[in-house]
Amino acid sequence: MKKIIFLLVCIPFFSHAQLKNAIKKATTKVTTKTAAVSTIEIANGLKEALDNGVKKQVTKLTAVDGFYKNELVKILLPEELQKVDKRLRQIGLGSLADEGILLLNRAAEDAVKQSTPIFIDAIKNMSFLDAKNILLGSENAATTYLQTSTNKALYDKFNPIIKTSLANVGADAVWKKIIEKYNAIPLVTKINPDLTDYTTNKALEGVFKMITVEEKNIRSGIDARTSALLKKVFALQDKK
Repeated sequence: MKKIIFLLVCIPFFSHAQLKNAIKKATTKVTTKTAAVSTIEIANGLKEALDNGVKKQVTKLTAVDGFYKNELVKILLPEELQKVDKRLRQIGLGSLADEGILLLNRAAEDAVKQSTPIFIDAIKNMSFLDAKNILLGSENAATTYLQTSTNKALYDKFNPIIKTSLANVGADAVWKKIIEKYNAIPLVTKINPDLTDYTTNKALEGVFKMITVEEKNIRSGIDARTSALLKKVFALQDKK
């Protein structure tokens, strides 16, 4: 830019051909350099941001009570089981209902431990075009990219793990007892919910909610940009 300004100041001292050629060379050099650096940096910056989201936020979900004591992602009962919960508490079985909810969350915490490699593959495969669109997109554009890229693979990975986890933590036995108790209540409509599918989908929902939290932090809070690259790349979206 300084070179271009200098050339403009010095217009009276150049021939038309010299001036045209000099401006073209200076402009091309600046534009090419900016484009090359920004394209690479945008991609690397977005990958770093997503890595941070996975490592910082998703890892929290794998700890004991990562789901259960996080009100943002805690797995509650599906609508069809809320009436079960209510009736069980009415007949003095509130502790059984509480145990059932706890064990659903335990199964989710167990399954999320398997998610990191799938996220890493998706992040590595992000294209330059993806990165640019994400950077200048909505406040959760990066999360949406990950969700689109990984949701099916994560579901396929989570579902059998959650099924096993429900058995390992005793949730299947507890919920069998809960359903039997409920179905034995006179005049109720008997139910037999697919808790594995429900818990799998709620676990996935929780994972992407936490990645969204980190993405919003980085987009809106300069202090959350913990590297020079993140500061430089996300400054571009500040100006959009």
